[in-house]
Amino acid sequence: MKKFFSVLLATTMAFSVTACGNSSSNENDEKVLFIGGSGPLTGDYATYGTSTKNGSTIAIEEINNAGGVNGYKLKLVYEDDQADPQQAVQAYASLMDDGMNVTLGGTTSSACVAVSEEANKDNLLMVTPTATQKEATQYPGGFRVCFMDPDQGTYAARFIKENDVGKKIAVLYDKSSDYSVGVYENFKSEAKKLGLEIVETQAFTNQSNTDFSVQLQAVKSSGADLLFLPIYAQEAAYVLTQANSASLDVTFFGVDGLDGVIEKIGESNLSLTEGVMLLTPFVATSQEQNVVSFVTKYKERHGQTPDQFAADAYDAIYTIAEAFKTAGVETDDKQFNEKMISAMTQITVNGVTGTMKWSVNGEPEKAAKAVVIQEGVYVEYKK
Repeated sequence: MKKFFSVLLATTMAFSVTACGNSSSNENDEKVLFIGGSGPLTGDYATYGTSTKNGSTIAIEEINNAGGVNGYKLKLVYEDDQADPQQAVQAYASLMDDGMNVTLGGTTSSACVAVSEEANKDNLLMVTPTATQKEATQYPGGFRVCFMDPDQGTYAARFIKENDVGKKIAVLYDKSSDYSVGVYENFKSEAKKLGLEIVETQAFTNQSNTDFSVQLQAVKSSGADLLFLPIYAQEAAYVLTQANSASLDVTFFGVDGLDGVIEKIGESNLSLTEGVMLLTPFVATSQEQNVVSFVTKYKERHGQTPDQFAADAYDAIYTIAEAFKTAGVETDDKQFNEKMISAMTQITVNGVTGTMKWSVNGEPEKAAKAVVIQEGVYVEYKK
């Protein structure tokens, strides 16, 4: 009897271990493409990281609900780096330890450049939604969805010239920001080629980015009719508020960093954003089907209209999915990284920020547009 129970117990234990093993195996049978990224989710620039995370999350859910890609489901982990390069590198290292397959890099330029150095060492595909600095894509595995800084400055000058938006141009930029300097320098170069007149140039630093009274007075005295602002929304909110107090009557024109200025300036001062223009590939009021669908879902989920950062991130996830589909590779393939990087120059993505292809230098080929703020809404600019 004792022997019988011993045998029965052993048999039961063996079944239990096997059953548990099968259950665990079934859970692990689901194949996952792990996408990681980081951005500022707290601090002054949290609007950018939050938008990026929100936009990419919606894309992940859509793709997974449609069955995933090549038998894989997509997984996203997004870390807070507070726009700090060192924290971004730490976040990247943590994500790599957890098994990341592809990185979104960093949201802000300086953070993304730091991450790109690490991704290059690992030969990992990086598709940054929003890092505009040229160096963010300096390595073979680096690609971006947004326009890089030099292109934004160039496109802005061309748009102003072609649409006759301003005759006498003043510039206010942040000389402590690689992003701002990059846009400004290329804007200045292209403006000269096009014969645009820059009548005043003023600068500030991250140590003096709340009081612009002196700079705005200089702009007013110059007789400028357009103020080009290659700066972020936080500083732009201060500029608009103080420009109003100084009775400065100009057209304010920026690039992607200005996106989010509506939220930064607040409901009580919303009228100060009226007529502000910015260069962007994304227009939330577009009636294109994919844009309408994305904007509707974003509003339902987050209670606000998605900005360009959210749209770029949404497209970045679909870009990675398309590259993965084209590469047709398993994540444990020894050539996984090489095949993913190679696939990036073979794909075309019809995104909410435009139809895109990528060159070997990692830059997207797509059309630039401009929007103007009207009653708190971004509307595509019509001459």
